Parts: sequence; C-alpha cells; structure tokens
Amino acid sequence: MRLRHKPGAADQVKQNVHYVIPNPSEQKGKWKEVFQNEQPIHIEVGTGRGRFMVGMAKANPHINYIGIEKYTSVVSDALDKLIEAEVPNLKLLNVDAQKLTDFFEDGEIDRVYLNFSDPWPKVRHEKRRLTYKTFLNMYQQILKNDGEIHFKTDNQDLFEFSIMSMANYGMTMHFLSLDLHNSDFEGNIMTEYEEKFSSKGNRIYRVEAAYRN
Repeated sequence: MRLRHKPGAADQVKQNVHYVIPNPSEQKGKWKEVFQNEQPIHIEVGTGRGRFMVGMAKANPHINYIGIEKYTSVVSDALDKLIEAEVPNLKLLNVDAQKLTDFFEDGEIDRVYLNFSDPWPKVRHEKRRLTYKTFLNMYQQILKNDGEIHFKTDNQDLFEFSIMSMANYGMTMHFLSLDLHNSDFEGNIMTEYEEKFSSKGNRIYRVEAAYRN
C-alpha cells in the first residue's frame, strides 16, 4: 500500500473512540460487551481503507466485525467509510497485528480474514508473511475450535506459499479457487486492491482453511 500523509488523521481517530477502539487490550475477553450482543466476531488483519469490512458489515448485520490496521492515515480512510455507512457492527483498531493475543482472549474470534497481504517476496522475509507458521499459531489461539481463515490475494507465489504453510501446519482447506472472479462463488465483496488488480486482468486466488481439532 502506498502511504500518504493525511493531515488530521491522528486527531480524527482519537475523536472517534466509538468507532476506533482505544487501548484494545483493555477489551480482551470483553468484545461482546463492546458490541452489546452475542453475535459471532470476525476480524480482518490489515483492513486497509475499509471497503471490504464495511461491505461485509452491511451484508451481514448478524455478525460483528473488527478491522485491524496499524497505519493511522489508512485507518482514517476506513473511518470515513464507517461513519458514512453507519453500521453498528463494525469497529476498528489502530494497532499492530503482531500483538493480536494482547487484544483477544483464546477462542474469542470466529473467523480471520487476510486480504491482499504484503507478499514479502524475498525468502529472508518469509517470517513476515501473515500466513507464516508463527502467525497461523497466533490465529489459532484467538479462534474458536471451528474457526476459519479466509485468504485472498492476486500474488500467485504468496498463495502457493500460504497453501503449503497451512497444509504443513495441519489445516484443512474446504474451498480453494485459482480464479475467484471466474468461479461460481457468490457473495464476494472486493477490497480496493482486488478491484484494482482484477481490472488489470490479474487472477484472484482465494482459500478457506480450518484448523483440525
């Protein structure tokens, strides 16, 4: 993602604590109290400018969503979309996803979305990829026993790496598409990157993976 400085972004985020939850570690184990209901909780790691999560929250009011993004200027863009959409079942966190276990209790989350994550193409950087085994272990901690990871990318190398990483970790894959937009999959909500890349003719890869109990 090409970052730009957005004047006033930090102040905007601080002023909208109803949408961008401050000090999320204080809510660990209490997220259903934050949403004031017992609905399932889905999170997106690296939510970017928020198109996907706002779309999901609109389409699925029976599910609570939390978008996680470490860059404040980007969170501000997502916040603009959230305020305009007025969806009560979406919150944002302006934090680093490497600390997810600080923010969520074991088994508190029902699903993790990973959309168009940084591919970190150099071999020496593979540990930074969000589907590397250490991240898979972290997601497993916060997910329920039947929790899933839904992963999308246009990067074939990252997709192949992710499939191998998940398989080696012992996960099972019950949906896999090598060309999502030309498949019979219904209900796909695109991210900003997805629209950009697919308009250039790039294939979109997608997998749903579950941990074995």
